Amino acid sequence: MLAIINADLHTCGPLGDMAGGAILVEDGKIVEVGRQVAVPERATVVDARGMAVTPGFVDGHTHMGMGWQELAGEADTNESTGVNNAHLNALDSVDLADVAFGDALESGVTTVAILPGKLMIGAQSLSPVAGQAIVMKTDGDMRGREVLRNPAGIKLAVGADVAAFLNSRVIGPNSPMGIAAYLRSVLDEAAQYVERAGSRDSSVRMEALARLIDGEVAAHVHVHRASDILSVLRIAAEYDLDVVLHHATEGYLVAETLAEEAIPCVIGPTSVAREALPELRNARGSTAGFLASAGVQVALMTDHPTDPIQFLPIVAGEAVREGMAYADALRAITINPARMWGVDDRVGSLEVGKDADLVIHDGDPLEAMTRVRLVVCGGEIVFDRLQEDAEVVA
Repeated sequence: MLAIINADLHTCGPLGDMAGGAILVEDGKIVEVGRQVAVPERATVVDARGMAVTPGFVDGHTHMGMGWQELAGEADTNESTGVNNAHLNALDSVDLADVAFGDALESGVTTVAILPGKLMIGAQSLSPVAGQAIVMKTDGDMRGREVLRNPAGIKLAVGADVAAFLNSRVIGPNSPMGIAAYLRSVLDEAAQYVERAGSRDSSVRMEALARLIDGEVAAHVHVHRASDILSVLRIAAEYDLDVVLHHATEGYLVAETLAEEAIPCVIGPTSVAREALPELRNARGSTAGFLASAGVQVALMTDHPTDPIQFLPIVAGEAVREGMAYADALRAITINPARMWGVDDRVGSLEVGKDADLVIHDGDPLEAMTRVRLVVCGGEIVFDRLQEDAEVVA
């Protein structure tokens, strides 16, 4: 049993913020949160007076562990031989020994979404159907790092960068209308497969797409331009898909539509220069805040390794600087991405019954000068700078 007392809590849940609060943890779960928490004598007590406590951060879009190992000229994020890669699963490319998992923990990022298919400058490889994404804890090792959901979604992609890749390989459509038509043909085939039910021949690719048609998982769509966003929304409506937009660089141009249709967006990364890709020419640092203020559910990403995973709280702080409400920015790296990936029953907020994933900060959690002092994942202390500092003083 672990008790954290005298903390300034940012629960990112129904209890909101709470000064002088306490959290009681047992068997890996949060069992009590509040100002009046009775601490059993057998509990290990951490006094967080003067410090802030948040849920473990959740990065809504990464390529963790899929790095830059070169296989046949491509990184492990990409499979460049096909247009429909629905049968591919990100987990099969993840290097579970990647040091980035440790970097994540030390910065308070305890859960990450890992997606296949990443555009790399000079090595474009991004298929319209990129494959299956997963959600994973960052704690553990190669034998014990927990996968919270697999598959957690199907990654689709549209836009100029997708067209450029397909054109370079001469393996598929190379215009916005061609890519949209191709996605419709894939979804038509998947819908027919679902209708055949008990009489259908098993196919790994089609079973993955069937989950999308059935609404078991959402389509997580790489998209930048406003025109492509509207195209994606038309396709989603035609096939009754749950959809989450990723990047949504020009989302501010269609904010009202996104809010009306309750389309969640994972915004970022923020550090890429507009010159890097033609589709970024209208990028704005205020997009996340603008969408959130319009009523859109917003998450933030590092797109690791584009922005290193340890920069996730800094990304949220930059969003506040550019006009995003502080509470919205904090939710954008906790409960909102957890909801978008269907793991909010386990992570994303400090609530009774959820996994005891939490972080103690020695200042404002979104401030660059703040240091993470202690990280708890699954009820276990997995990073402890408080103890290190105490040993130095002694």
